[in-house]
Amino acid sequence: MFKKLLVLSSIPLLLSACGGSESAFTGQPPLLGNGQCSVTAQNQQLKDFMEERYLWNTDIPSNVNPASFNSIYAMLDALRAPQDNFSFILTEQEYLDRFVNAVFFGFGFGRRDNVAEGVIEVRYVYANSPAENAGLNRGDRITAVQGTPMSEWFQRISAGTATWETVFGPNQEGVERQIEWVEPDGTERSSTVRKREVETNTVMATERFDINGRDVGYFVFDSFIERSEVDLNNAFDQLIGVDDLIIDLRYNSGGLVRVANQLASQAAWDNVQNEIFVTFQYNANFASQDVLFSLGPGIERLNLNRVYVLTTPQSCSSSELVINSLDPYIDVVTIGAPTCGKPVGQQPRQICDKIVYAITFQTVNGIGFGDFFDGLPVTCAAPDTIVGDWGDPNDPLLSGAFYYIQNGQCPAQLSDQVDAQVFADGDVSRIPTRLPLTQDPLLTKFETQH
Repeated sequence: MFKKLLVLSSIPLLLSACGGSESAFTGQPPLLGNGQCSVTAQNQQLKDFMEERYLWNTDIPSNVNPASFNSIYAMLDALRAPQDNFSFILTEQEYLDRFVNAVFFGFGFGRRDNVAEGVIEVRYVYANSPAENAGLNRGDRITAVQGTPMSEWFQRISAGTATWETVFGPNQEGVERQIEWVEPDGTERSSTVRKREVETNTVMATERFDINGRDVGYFVFDSFIERSEVDLNNAFDQLIGVDDLIIDLRYNSGGLVRVANQLASQAAWDNVQNEIFVTFQYNANFASQDVLFSLGPGIERLNLNRVYVLTTPQSCSSSELVINSLDPYIDVVTIGAPTCGKPVGQQPRQICDKIVYAITFQTVNGIGFGDFFDGLPVTCAAPDTIVGDWGDPNDPLLSGAFYYIQNGQCPAQLSDQVDAQVFADGDVSRIPTRLPLTQDPLLTKFETQH
């Protein structure tokens, strides 16, 4: 009934959505017509699972009564430890759409709200989506929807008289919106865009650059899901023989750990073969488990001694795992801003027609480091200023990596801020800082896609 969830690595456990393994669900099948799947029964199954597998099971409140909550979602909120901002629940269909089929109904773009300037900045656009077919690209700025300026929409959303569903409509096939935007060169455009099923490609761009005679490979990797195996192979096929590799994980909120293992292994195989990729540390009920680096379905291997990784506070979980797991074996240069801080992962549990993503383990690398709940620091600070489409040499994160490749050091900095002479927009205030997390970053990412 459920396809296997392939999430954190390649060991036969139930590891998931930011941590890693080829895994199958346990738990009751969806028997919605009998008592097994009454609300109280679901709540009791969740309580039993959390007491056994939850990483922070000793922090679960002792007086939680399954009969006192009207949904499994409310029950999870009652059971979560104070330090847990990550556990969540998806329906079966939500799981299949996001992690297996890699689709959702929408226009096919991700947004970043620039309230001060009254525009939405387009962060990315999925290939062959309605948004791409209409001409939207990363770097465009949406100025109005349905004839209403975005500045007015922001005011209405802040006042509680509108929601993002009001602006862009429900994520259902056939919903239309008239969207106006400005391209980076100032060209004004508009189009009526119709929602349909969008397939979420996970590699958004792959390019090679000549940087002072060095062949530099670059690819943008957006999420670790099942189709990523093939997407990564296609990207590495285009990068055979590069001298340097830049991996853009700036918006990658995580996913399958086994895919993170594949990526890291393909980048540095000669340096990591037979070494520990990650150790999963569980609660006192279970012993820790080591996982070696594995190419999995990966084919091409670049065997590099150094990689450059572009990060922001949206770089999370399996993205952080790539960095932390490679760090003991090769030089990992990070450009951008500190990552989100999720050195933990989930072992998904099926309860009726729900998939529970409760935190069940912490990850540490080959030398035992995994304490980065405040995020992984960067080698070189740079703001994620959206100046154009992927690969634009004026992109501060990408140009920061180019500078390091040429000079062996970070761009000139003043008081730990980015030098305005190096980064053309000069707006050092836009270097993002890591804010306290209120929910798993994957959910945040889903909420900013339309």
